[in-house]
Formats: sequence, C-alpha cells, structure tokens
Amino acid sequence: MLRLFIGAFALNILLVAPLWWHVGTLGQPLIAWEAWVIVPLMLLLPVGYGRRVLGVAIAGWVVLVTAANLGNATTYTAFGRPLNVYLDLPLLRSIFHLLVGNVGQIWAFCAMLAGAAGLMGILWGLLYVLLPALSWGLDRFKGKVALGVLLLAAGLAIADNVGKPLSRLSTLPAVESTRFQWQQIRVTHQAQLDFAEQLDSVSLEAQPLPGLEEVNVLVAFVESYGVSALNDVRYSDILLPTLAAMEHRLAAQNLHVVSGLLQAPIRGGQSWLAHATLLSGRWIDNQLWYRLMLNSENATLIDDFKATGQQTLSIMPAITLAWPEGEAYGFDTIVAAKDIDYAGPALHWVTMPDQFTLDYTQRHLLGNTPVFAQMALISSHAPWTPILPVIDDWETIGDGAIFAPWEHAGDPPEVVWQDVERIRDHYAWSVDYAVEVIGRWAERVVDDKTLLIVLGDHQPAPLITGDDASAAVPVHIISGDPALLAPFRTYGFVEGTLPSLDNPEKAARMSQLRHWLREAFGSW
Repeated sequence: MLRLFIGAFALNILLVAPLWWHVGTLGQPLIAWEAWVIVPLMLLLPVGYGRRVLGVAIAGWVVLVTAANLGNATTYTAFGRPLNVYLDLPLLRSIFHLLVGNVGQIWAFCAMLAGAAGLMGILWGLLYVLLPALSWGLDRFKGKVALGVLLLAAGLAIADNVGKPLSRLSTLPAVESTRFQWQQIRVTHQAQLDFAEQLDSVSLEAQPLPGLEEVNVLVAFVESYGVSALNDVRYSDILLPTLAAMEHRLAAQNLHVVSGLLQAPIRGGQSWLAHATLLSGRWIDNQLWYRLMLNSENATLIDDFKATGQQTLSIMPAITLAWPEGEAYGFDTIVAAKDIDYAGPALHWVTMPDQFTLDYTQRHLLGNTPVFAQMALISSHAPWTPILPVIDDWETIGDGAIFAPWEHAGDPPEVVWQDVERIRDHYAWSVDYAVEVIGRWAERVVDDKTLLIVLGDHQPAPLITGDDASAAVPVHIISGDPALLAPFRTYGFVEGTLPSLDNPEKAARMSQLRHWLREAFGSW
C-alpha cells in the first residue's frame, strides 16, 4: 500500500512541477492523473519480460515528457513561446555557449552534465518505482485497492481528456505534452514544405539600388532593444531622455533622423533570426527556416548592395567560433571577434564593449569605398552587467585596454540575477548605454553620403517585458541628406528619435525593410 501511494505521489509531482514553473503558481495544477494510472497498473502486472519492457517504455516516455515540459517552461521564460522539439533541439548548442559566456566553460559543462545526470536519475528512480521485485495479486486487499485507484484515476483522466474535468487543479501533463509536440511536428513539417516551396516559387532576385549608389549604408542591430524600453515606465524614464538628447545633438551636427517601429520575428534571443529576416526580406522566425533560407539560391540585401557597387561587410563581435552562415550570406568581409584587435577584457558574455566595436569600425573598416555593413552591438545582451560609462574622448579608446577597470566592476551575474527588480534596472541601464553610444557614434561618422539604420533585434525576455508585450522594436534612420529619409516618412516613420508608440502590434514586419529599400531606391 505504501509503495503505491508514495510512488504515485512522487510521479505526480514529477509531472506537474514543470507546469508550476511555466504557470508561475505553486500547486496549480496539482493532480496528474497519469501517475495514478501508471503506478497501480505496474504493481498489478505479473513479474516478467512484458512488464519490464512496458516499465522501461513508460519510464522513458515520462523522462522525455519531463524534459519537454522543462524545455517548454524555459522557452516561455526566455522567448515568450512554447517549445517546439522539431525546431528547438539545435538551440542546445547555443544555450551551452551562452552559459560559457556567463559562467565560464567549466561551470557551463558542469551545468549541462548536471542536467543530463538529473534526467538519468529520474529514469533510475522511475524504474525503481515501476518495477518492484514482486507483484500483487488481485485476490489480495492491496491488489483490490490498487485496482480501485487505477479504475478511478482512469475514469477521471478520460473525463479530463474529453473536456469535463473534475477540477481545475487536475490535468494530464504527459498526454497533453505528447499530443502538443506531435501536433507541432506535423504542422511544422508541413510548414517546412510550404516554406521550401515558397523559396523556389517566389524568388527575390538581386536588384541594384541606384538611389544608394556611393552611399555608406550601415545597419546596426542593438541587442534586446525592444519597444518596451520606450513604452514601459520601468525603462522609459531612463531611455527617453537619452533619445531626446541624441536628437538634439544630431540636429546640432546638421544630421536628420526619422524613427518608427518594426515587428521582430522573435523575442528574448536568437538574434540571428532577426538579422536573417531583415537581410532576406522573408519572415524567418525559427532555426529550420533559417537553414532553408541560407541553403537556397535566393538573393538577399547583401546581393542587392553588391549589385549596387558597395563592398559588403559583417561586423560580429559575438562570433567566437566558426561561422559558416556568414559565408553562406556571401559577405565580402566578415569581421568576427578574433579579427578585431581588442586588448581589453571580456565582460561576461560580452566579448567587447559596443563603443570599442564602433570606434574600431570607424578607424579600420570604413574607408573611401562605399560599403553596406551589418553590425551587431552586444553590450545590452544579458546578463546586463557590468554597466559601462560612455567615454567622451573617443581618441583614448585605442586598443580597448582602457576598459580594463570594468572587468570586475559591479555585481557579478549570479548576484544581480537573484533579484528581478535589479535585473530590470540593469537591463534599462545597458540598453541606455548602447543607444547613447550609437548616437554619439552617428555624430562622428554620418554625413550626406551615409544612411545609418539603427534598430533593435528583438524584445528582451518576458521577465523584462511581461507576457503580453508587443514584439515591436524601435528603428532610427539617420543621414545628413534629408532626401534619403523622405521615403521612410511615407512608410509611417516620424521626425526625431521617438517613434509613434500607438498600436505597436500593428507595426510592419522587419522583413518589409528590404522591400522598402528596393522600392524607394531601386528605380532612381
């Protein structure tokens, strides 16, 4: 009797605990009917080969379901969406590298190893519970109790499954997770076929942009710079004065700026999908679409600018490993972390501060030949510590050794991330730093032969924005030639550094930017 209730209770907790993390409420849901079916069933079956096979199969299923539900809670926390095993398994590698950047390789390896060991421990525990040495016979009192629990739980599970639950606190987490992921696999596989067909049938050939001939076109993605930084009072009190000061300084340099919003394809992470969406002119919101697009023969914005006559350049200070995707894009030059002569310290995940990246770009990568450059600014990437000041005298930046005092400045991530409000404060400060730096840089490099497009790559995680925030990101377009900005006003952009914040959920998709550039500058 004790084995029955202890085993069922333990399995019940195992199945519902990941849902508590997802829902954010301890004890809701409370009952997982599968636990009260599986444990008595296994105790009633006669000892033998058949029971062992069934026990191993059930234990394996429960472990996979537990991993899926933990993954589901994680993806909701990080990206504001459910787990899709068809698409998200490749993210394990990215998660590992994110951990390496924040806590170091040894601790990252230990964390991944601990996760794997935890799942193996769960498997062993399940086998111990489900495959006892002896079985109960139905002629005994304990067997009758087990049969009664089995039949009652099965009946209530069926009621739950057909939409007539006994209580809001009961659920079928293993069944529902399996059914959901299977539906995801079917739907996503069909969507993959449809997307592949679209790539073949709706080709976007390279198109010269004569209206931007001899113009430096610079696209700077600011990490985690979402519309919440402007319309959430927790952050807008910090960011709005910075934008106002930027507008004033740009005007003093006779530079013009218009701003708007675009919908990003992702939230919380996977910045490369936003980059792919903008460059391809297609909506790339998952890793599989990304691979399909790169493996296709379809042209991108890079090809448009090559046809126009610009040299194409990608500046990616976060890339520390081989990056075959950059070669697939066809950039003339790729500048990754190892290609940048930086003598300062890494700042947790951030390999180098944005101010150094921008200064290096100006001094070494922008010359007399017009370029199309994509830049990924990373100082506002989690864990958002330490917070750097903007160095007024850019001439002192040099090789970056000047940033050495900030290597251990401020609290480390493991301290900051113990307090949600401190996390949010650090997020606001780091985005403010990135926005101010790019504004100061614009004063130095933008002229009437430059079009600088500054935009967020995505909103930060729901921890920062809340669950129902828009996916929109701010876009600021700066030039010394007002004629280069005129087309964007017709697309809804407004004067100044503050975009219209009315109905951000109705903003155009980020993929539209390539089409706007082709429409506005492709027929001059």
